[in-house]
Amino acid sequence: MTVLVDPPTWPAHGRRWSHLVSDRSLHELRTFARAAGIPDRALDVDHYDVPDERFEDLVAAGAVPVTGRELTRRLAASGLRVPGRERARAKPAALRARWARLWTADGGTLPAGAVEVGEELIDRWGEPHRVYHARLHLADTLDALEELAPEVPEVGGPAARRAALALWFHDAVHDGATPADEELSAALARTLLPRCHAAAADLPGPAATDSPGRGLADPEQVEEVARLVLVTADHDPDPADLIGALVSDADLAVLGGSPARYARYTAQVRAEYGHVDDADFRAGRAAVLEQLLALHAGPGLFRTEPGRRRWADRAGANLRDELATLSA
Repeated sequence: MTVLVDPPTWPAHGRRWSHLVSDRSLHELRTFARAAGIPDRALDVDHYDVPDERFEDLVAAGAVPVTGRELTRRLAASGLRVPGRERARAKPAALRARWARLWTADGGTLPAGAVEVGEELIDRWGEPHRVYHARLHLADTLDALEELAPEVPEVGGPAARRAALALWFHDAVHDGATPADEELSAALARTLLPRCHAAAADLPGPAATDSPGRGLADPEQVEEVARLVLVTADHDPDPADLIGALVSDADLAVLGGSPARYARYTAQVRAEYGHVDDADFRAGRAAVLEQLLALHAGPGLFRTEPGRRRWADRAGANLRDELATLSA
């Protein structure tokens, strides 16, 4: 692995910045950055933003100085680069717009309570310790749901909106423990969703009954969203649970990506669990892959027909290839 750093020529916030990247491994990049005292919050998807005063320190610590053009070229060649069009979907502003559309689909103004809940969720998805389970994953799952839902006519608009809410909450709590994370995320949905129709003066009081889209925060709908969040713990919805199948398939869509996209996903997962040593990570990751392959061989990783058609074959190949690499 080589850690690369370009000159501090990028202006922002009244100072100049360098980019710190790896040409091979996000895990080793994060390890290097932490050893150099670069905070996790400086990671911007595929690189660290570092202020000009740290440039010489990083070079002394082993980072190789290169031009900005060379750094971009080698980051792209590594397979770790996240293209701008993908990054744009995960920006807070883009996510705010998606959250607002969810609540105003029936017309009306976004309630103050929903604004505050949306901000909390976006902040949670942007927590510094996250690498894979971050805002880009949220955007990807919402995109996958929007791709699948029109091909599952049994699930109408309101049900698809509940599925979207479940995806907003499904990794809102993420500390790397399943099913504890999903259980806490479901509990968070039960706490926050009733606040989404409160007037600004009433926060965090009871939901206002005249807010637009108020059905999404009715008690029975809140409980349904919490139930759907729990589906993502084992990705094994009941055969009759079409909305649960949509949520599960959207969450697993990354497994059916191209080999290059899948490799980037595995690199992000390894970096996110950077505190785990290599031997323990390989053992834990292999166990996860074996569970997913058992689903693939049994009832199926993907439970909707369009999900199976799009992603099942490629996902099986990706999982088998990764497991073989870990075993080797």
